[in-house]
Amino acid sequence: MNCRQFNSISLEEVLLSLGHLPTKQNEKEAWYLNPFASESQASFKLDKRINAWYLHSEGIGGNNTDFMRKYLNASVKEVLEWAEKQNFSSFQSQNFSNQKLENLPKTYEIIEIKNVQHPALLEYLKERKVESQTEFLKEIHYRMNDKNYFGIGFKNDSGGYEIRNKYSKICLGKKDVSTIKNGFDSLRVFEGFFDFLSFKTLENELEKQPSDYLILNSVSMIHNIKNLLGKYDKVELYFDNDEAGNRAVKMIKNENQNTEDCRILYSDFKDLNDWLVHKNPSNERQIRYRRR
Repeated sequence: MNCRQFNSISLEEVLLSLGHLPTKQNEKEAWYLNPFASESQASFKLDKRINAWYLHSEGIGGNNTDFMRKYLNASVKEVLEWAEKQNFSSFQSQNFSNQKLENLPKTYEIIEIKNVQHPALLEYLKERKVESQTEFLKEIHYRMNDKNYFGIGFKNDSGGYEIRNKYSKICLGKKDVSTIKNGFDSLRVFEGFFDFLSFKTLENELEKQPSDYLILNSVSMIHNIKNLLGKYDKVELYFDNDEAGNRAVKMIKNENQNTEDCRILYSDFKDLNDWLVHKNPSNERQIRYRRR
């Protein structure tokens, strides 16, 4: 990875990977507490339109490389070495069939939407142990940069699709949350749709009653759901076991007393799907959790 490639990655995702969530945001900008020091009022501004930052409390700013040089107190070479080890989805979205593209495609065309049936996609779902949940998914064939691709599609509330396969992780259309409303007074919130599919796979085993479901499709969408959570008598949170997940849980619990952090179920794993893939069915924690 070079500087141009690293600077093309969404700074919002870089901040999220470091555990920093915005205190407020809109389509054009986001405000954060100072990532370099403690403060009570947000002075760090991210301009989403140009993917640049400015820290008002210190009068400095720049691109991704400038940010990480200060954050890590490191050289450009060390920053790029760090970036290579990360798993940024906005960089992966430039990598189709392991071929890196210089820039994100600006246009796309959905060629076909159908039930999941391609052997490669079915095998991918089987590897993630959610092959029984295809009712929530579509097989999407699309065209970008004069090339055809296909992947598993999970629809969001704005009509866009989260697209996944072994080689890409992108969103076609507007980024948004996905809600599945069944008319219940309880809500389960998931960070990604594979966690939701994992829960549906385990729902009977965990002896859980049906509920409404909300999938963020990115923890950065958490600010879009604040008003919704208060409408439910009970909210269960199934976020990742990382710093961003910790901050998201804390933020929601501080504003909603009716929430429960359910990550004890998979506390030794990255997320719910990771636990499903690697779990021991006789795990004592699972049995205790089921009897709560």
